[in-house]
Amino acid sequence: MTKNRNPLSAREILARNLKDMRGKLGLSQEALADMAGLHRTYVGSVERAERNISIDNIERLAKALNVHTSSLLME
Repeated sequence: MTKNRNPLSAREILARNLKDMRGKLGLSQEALADMAGLHRTYVGSVERAERNISIDNIERLAKALNVHTSSLLME
């Protein structure tokens, strides 16, 4: 019998993708935050899906990672 699992929320997808992409580039949360013009604790809380992040900040993080904004929200 398979369990009926709840799909990830957009916030959780963003958190997972952000952490994965940052890790693949070998960046610390602090380095990514500096590149995006954000505070390091903010980036950490986004990666833990604790923040209801604005589209503007998603765009800033995507630019810092050199990826398209939509890639941070794709499953």
